[in-house]
Amino acid sequence: MESYKHLRAKLLKNKEFRDAYDALEPEFALAAAIIERRIKKGLTQAALAKRMKTKQSAIARLESGNYNPTLLFLDKAAKALGARVKISFS
Repeated sequence: MESYKHLRAKLLKNKEFRDAYDALEPEFALAAAIIERRIKKGLTQAALAKRMKTKQSAIARLESGNYNPTLLFLDKAAKALGARVKISFS
């Protein structure tokens, strides 16, 4: 069985795959930042959901990248994690 890193490196050699992968980078970065902050705070998905007054499944979808959150939802998540949303166009 191939490791994830090896498979990813192999797939990224394909331009079409690489372009699609790069287009999803902001979603991956957002999910990773939320997961990292939640774990650093010692929170489960259920605990974060409770702070946000939402369901654990909504947090799971957010962290998996299978959800297109509103800015309001992201702001609620940030506040529940002791952070803030910052939008930058560069």
